[in-house]
Amino acid sequence: MIEGWAGNVHSHVHDQIVYVVRGHLKVTCQGKIFDLRAGDSFVVRGGVEHGASAVKDSVVIDIFTPCRDDYII
Repeated sequence: MIEGWAGNVHSHVHDQIVYVVRGHLKVTCQGKIFDLRAGDSFVVRGGVEHGASAVKDSVVIDIFTPCRDDYII
């Protein structure tokens, strides 16, 4: 994610695990805002509204279950 990137608040049926490899994110989940930096992780259950923005250039690992077929190339 490039510094300044911002995703819309959304939800999906998938559970999501995010691990921040490097950088700094602000994550909104159920109306609360969290700062995440390298080494931090978070879990969002399916159906829960959430969003993120990159405070600094960031690299994350996203894991979804069940698999998100729309992310497969």
